[in-house]
Amino acid sequence: MYSQGTKGLSRIKSRIRELIAWADREICMEPDEFAFRRGWTVSRAGFGARVYRDPRFDQLRVAPPVAEEVS
Repeated sequence: MYSQGTKGLSRIKSRIRELIAWADREICMEPDEFAFRRGWTVSRAGFGARVYRDPRFDQLRVAPPVAEEVS
């Protein structure tokens, strides 16, 4: 049903995607390891781009206002 050329093109596209994913992991390997060791979350934001977040930021609270003393 499909020509051999279509299967070959599909294989080439698949291989290119694999190489791009490999390159992305290699580029970001050190910063990702740094973040994981500190317990940060890592989100992929595109080729060679990551978003790193320290979950402790979610636990921060605003200090209650201090009552002023009137003399």
